[in-house]
Amino acid sequence: QVQLVESGGGLVQAGGSLRLSCAASGRTFSRYVMGWFRQAPGKEREFVAAISWAGGRTNYADSVKGRFSISRDNAKNTVYLQMNSLKPEDTAVYYCAASNAGWESALAYDYWGQGTQVTVSS
Repeated sequence: QVQLVESGGGLVQAGGSLRLSCAASGRTFSRYVMGWFRQAPGKEREFVAAISWAGGRTNYADSVKGRFSISRDNAKNTVYLQMNSLKPEDTAVYYCAASNAGWESALAYDYWGQGTQVTVSS
């Protein structure tokens, strides 16, 4: 079983940057696809980005493509989400998740972090 602990959320002005981190427990971390999702109040959780266990394959939602970058450090059992050129519409609770089967669908993810709040002011 994998336990995920997130950090790095906060308040930033539009155009600024944040880096989210998610530390994972367990020796099988490298076997999982790691994803980032976000959820704003009153909205469904949506896919943001994902990376394969080896770090050689990534996927991004169209809304963040070119602005966000996902990466992982298997030696540290940590996945990152670098967020640049932030917009007010990026405001949401961001969750990291781990899947041994899926990619973009939240249903395929077995483990979830507690979430970290990202607020972007205009």
